[in-house]
Amino acid sequence: MSRSIVRQSKFRHVFGQALKADQNYDDIRVSKVTWDSSFCAVNPKFLAVIVESSGGGAFLVLPLSKSGRVDKNYPLVIGHSGPVLDIDWCPHDDNIIASGSEDCTAMVWQIPDHTLTRPLSDPVVVLEGHSKRVGIITWHPTARNILLTAGSDNLIIIWNVGTGEPLISMDDHPDLIYSVSWNRNGSLFCTTCKDRRLRVCDPRKREVVAERLAPHEGIRPMRAIFIRDGNIFTTGFTRMSQRELGLWDPTNFEEPIAVLELDTSNGVLLPYYDADANMVYLCGKGDSSIRYFEVTEEPPYVHYLSTFSSKEPQRGMGFMPKRGVDVSKCEIARLYKLLDKKCEPITMTVPRKSDLFQDDLYPDTAGPEPAMEPEEWLDGRDEDPILVSMREGYVPPKSRELKVVKKNVLDSRPTTRRSMSTMETNSLPPQLLERLLEEIQNLKATVLSQEKRICDLEDKLSQFTNGTD
Repeated sequence: MSRSIVRQSKFRHVFGQALKADQNYDDIRVSKVTWDSSFCAVNPKFLAVIVESSGGGAFLVLPLSKSGRVDKNYPLVIGHSGPVLDIDWCPHDDNIIASGSEDCTAMVWQIPDHTLTRPLSDPVVVLEGHSKRVGIITWHPTARNILLTAGSDNLIIIWNVGTGEPLISMDDHPDLIYSVSWNRNGSLFCTTCKDRRLRVCDPRKREVVAERLAPHEGIRPMRAIFIRDGNIFTTGFTRMSQRELGLWDPTNFEEPIAVLELDTSNGVLLPYYDADANMVYLCGKGDSSIRYFEVTEEPPYVHYLSTFSSKEPQRGMGFMPKRGVDVSKCEIARLYKLLDKKCEPITMTVPRKSDLFQDDLYPDTAGPEPAMEPEEWLDGRDEDPILVSMREGYVPPKSRELKVVKKNVLDSRPTTRRSMSTMETNSLPPQLLERLLEEIQNLKATVLSQEKRICDLEDKLSQFTNGTD
């Protein structure tokens, strides 16, 4: 008599659970723009959601602790003149977020730690280089200040946001780009396109190094993401409009490693990848369920684990980086499900009886420190993410100010500025000179005292909003 062998995996019993109603974010007017992006981005400090806005594009940024009903007059981030299409938090600074819009620009914003008291309308830098709407924004995983944007002009531009300058521009796509995903060390990225091709691009060589025609035979949009071992996970449609997923080796695109048909539905499947657990969460727009799979080296390579289902369909989804999960509850992932007028956090948990730290569930994960500077990456250097331990739970670092250094075109010309030392001493009477110097010293002292007062007030405001006062 044969016995069926059950596959051994610590993630076989992962279960999803929606948080209680008082931990939701209510009365959010989620954007109704017709664009297949997630509309939501989250990190260990903030939740950002693209919202409906009159007179341009806007998105909402909330501290994670500010759950409950959101005031209809809550200040928004409002710099774009057209609807916002995509947002992405910087992996190396939890206070920096980038946005792309129908107004053909991308913008980078510095979000203060304290709760916003008035709308934020001044970006740190505006990136202008696309001739049509900017629909995809994604940060480099390991290099500081490197941002990729893709627009409806079929152009991919890689920027150094520290200087506000474009570094690399690629026009290898003949049609609309559906998705872009960096690999683990940021040496390559993969794209899907309306011409039904999956491409692997080397940005520093400015060339497509591998491509595959129709990894999914249907004509509806595809998505593709790099996973930890360098393979590519794709979602798409069959010729009969069934949704399916695939796993591909980019060094050999002839045959897929695995293909799995799922169901019949119109919603594009958005994949979210957990590199530490090697798990993929599939969220379809308009679906009311989240499927999750484990990718392994043993056949059939992509293993279905389970499905989390709820009553209401999702408009978008945010995926928390691993350093933002609660290790004390064996939580391995947290997703933020957007409904019509609220955002609902969903936790994915491995059931364990012990209250001790679970080493096997939490290997060292990618931390907030960049592995290299933009110039090093541009010169050809590759580095994996700098890892941090999850043993003590993640403590976010203090925010760092993003400084944008604009190169002055006038710097190359000789200047004819006159300083006080070069002025003729006879041109000013000694008494007037002394009075001017004294006034300058007094003004400096006043400015310093006001700056100190501002810092003290910001600290008090931060303590009050964080509930420590």
